[in-house]
Amino acid sequence: MKRVSSHVSLASEAEINLDLSRLVIDRPRFALERKRSFDEQSWSELSQHRHNDGFDSVLQSPAFPSGFDSPFSMGTTHFGGPHPLVNEAWEALRKSVVYFRGQPVGTIAAVDHASEEVLNYDQVFVRDFFPSALAFLMNNETDIVKNFLLKTLHLQSSEKMVDRFKLGSGAMPASFKVDRNKKRNTETLVADFGESAIGRVAPVDSGFWWIILLRAYTKYTGDVSLSESPDCQKCMRLILNLCLSEGFDTFPTLLCTDGCSMIDRRMGIYGYPIEIQALFYMALRCALQMLKPDGEGKDFIEKIGQRLHALTYHMRNYFWLDFQQLNKIYRYKTEEYSHTAVNKFNVIPDSIPDWVFDFMPCRGGYFLGNVSPAMMDFRWFALGNCIAIVSSLATPEQSVAIMDLIEERWDELVGEMPLKICYPAIENHEWRIITGCDPKNTRWSYHNGGSWPVLLWLLTAACIKTGRPQMAKRAIELAESRLLKDGWPEYYDGKLGRFVGKQARKFQTWSIAGYLVARMMLEDPSTLMMISMEEDRPVKPTMRRSASWNA
Repeated sequence: MKRVSSHVSLASEAEINLDLSRLVIDRPRFALERKRSFDEQSWSELSQHRHNDGFDSVLQSPAFPSGFDSPFSMGTTHFGGPHPLVNEAWEALRKSVVYFRGQPVGTIAAVDHASEEVLNYDQVFVRDFFPSALAFLMNNETDIVKNFLLKTLHLQSSEKMVDRFKLGSGAMPASFKVDRNKKRNTETLVADFGESAIGRVAPVDSGFWWIILLRAYTKYTGDVSLSESPDCQKCMRLILNLCLSEGFDTFPTLLCTDGCSMIDRRMGIYGYPIEIQALFYMALRCALQMLKPDGEGKDFIEKIGQRLHALTYHMRNYFWLDFQQLNKIYRYKTEEYSHTAVNKFNVIPDSIPDWVFDFMPCRGGYFLGNVSPAMMDFRWFALGNCIAIVSSLATPEQSVAIMDLIEERWDELVGEMPLKICYPAIENHEWRIITGCDPKNTRWSYHNGGSWPVLLWLLTAACIKTGRPQMAKRAIELAESRLLKDGWPEYYDGKLGRFVGKQARKFQTWSIAGYLVARMMLEDPSTLMMISMEEDRPVKPTMRRSASWNA
């Protein structure tokens, strides 16, 4: 098969011009071809046991009728037979379900009975529940997802105070728990907006995950009554208002502090982390499809279009790194002044870490971890790059290059347990300065180069979209060899991900759900349609007649 070149030319401003009418309704583009991004029409060609009408918009009838009798729920199609891990995983996932007044509303972070300290692992986290929600949707269990969306929506209106400071009205909770008063026989939902978190950081990503999940629910069920309800419309507008408000920013990216996402401890991601930017991009596109174009919604649709135009250009040009771009940065001149500057962020070439030159293959590339004035974080982050593929923030060529890099650096990024949350680990003096001597984020552990099984579903999604199911199958089989016997750990330690994490919780819910989603996705790739976005393509500006034409 013809291999697509991984040397990606940087996008011009004209090439990323976004047509709002096209973004509101995803339309099929091209036929399925290996190592090219799948579009919505080609899924039906890949999944022979499913038939659909192309998924032209979120306004259609149920897209993926399924259940325990479906091939993917039994895990039989691509793997040659049912795997005992599938039933064990479902049983473990159901044990994590949280009920509020008799209704399922989410899954707790971990069911680790052996752990003496519960901390907040008994709460329902917005980001943690996302893979659980996908698993339940794929199994045609939609009530728990709808209940979760509604409960977190109502929690958004809760008073948000950290000490004496009030958070923005659009902030979504990091997590919530059910407070049961046995004496009064009452149940109450109690939200945490970051006031109890380590470092007291509000979760920037929670609102994005909520919007993306709302679209996934709508795509799966075909029920637009939830997304079009006044409460959901208001919730989206409040979330977006936090991100689209005018300020002193000169970049379209979101400025964030450390600990505001999955990496919720000090790890040097403050600034413009790729994880937040990719989720921000995807949430904007999801919201664009669901916001009603009337009243306040119309204004937000216009703001989203403008932001997407700038954000796409910025990310594809300034965050992208491949062999050729690395060589350009290596040769940068500094202290350039004027609009013609090539080194626009005044990055000092001597600041490029030595490991990058060996890590970067001739064929491959990835989005940098962070880009801001005089600073580039050259670390590779899994979640941001996978979301970039799924959301089509990455061009088709860039998506191929990211997967080429993973393939070329399989031992470093996947090793014996998929997938490294970031690469490489920081250590010694750099670790002391960046993490503040964090005993949990030591080298090759936890967020500092640890291997997280939950990322398996994102890797699988990226593999499917770029036409590389065998890569996903290889990664899933690696995980299957360890997960159950190790007790579904939260993360693994070591350069190869060989050891169960030193402080890893067992029966971590999103490790369980991530495996189930990965396997079900590979069995029925059409399920990726719930979250996958069509890639952008250049469009000609609409030609309009002037008012004097008919005069």
